[in-house]
Amino acid sequence: MNHESYSADYIRGILQSVKSVALVGASNNPVRPSYFVMKYLLDKGYEVIPVNPGLAGQEILNRRVYASLTDVPQPIDMVDIFRNSEAAGPITDEALALEPKPKVIWMQLSVRNDEAARRAEAQGLQVVMNRCPKMEYGKLSGEWAWVGGDSGLLSSRKQSLHESGKMQSLGLGPRKGY
Repeated sequence: MNHESYSADYIRGILQSVKSVALVGASNNPVRPSYFVMKYLLDKGYEVIPVNPGLAGQEILNRRVYASLTDVPQPIDMVDIFRNSEAAGPITDEALALEPKPKVIWMQLSVRNDEAARRAEAQGLQVVMNRCPKMEYGKLSGEWAWVGGDSGLLSSRKQSLHESGKMQSLGLGPRKGY
């Protein structure tokens, strides 16, 4: 996998296939990026599970916070890492020890750990590094253009609204049963 650039289809496939996201490094501070990414993903219909040992047992956005991935009592489709590149290695290893394993390891903007990516891919997981799922969703849905961003995508297809009626979806219609 070329970790310098990811195709729109690769990112779209991930964002369409995952239902549950463990957000490692979640913050209860509304000005922190992890907080508004969590809120955005929840608004889009994902089940987001905050993971932060310092906040374990508390709630962020009405979701119980867990100390570690191994404490999460349900299967996780994607692990979104809001920690530094060095910490991404042990977090990836913890994710790989889960049963069932997640489908995706996603490392946030400025987070890159090539060794961890290789270990995850060797076990069949998809990996994204140095990207934000909120931003990628926005690019693919057309929301990015609302704030002057260039998605790099050209389409004559009309964008569809998310089931909330307030924001655009990835063009698949509403996410049901999540």
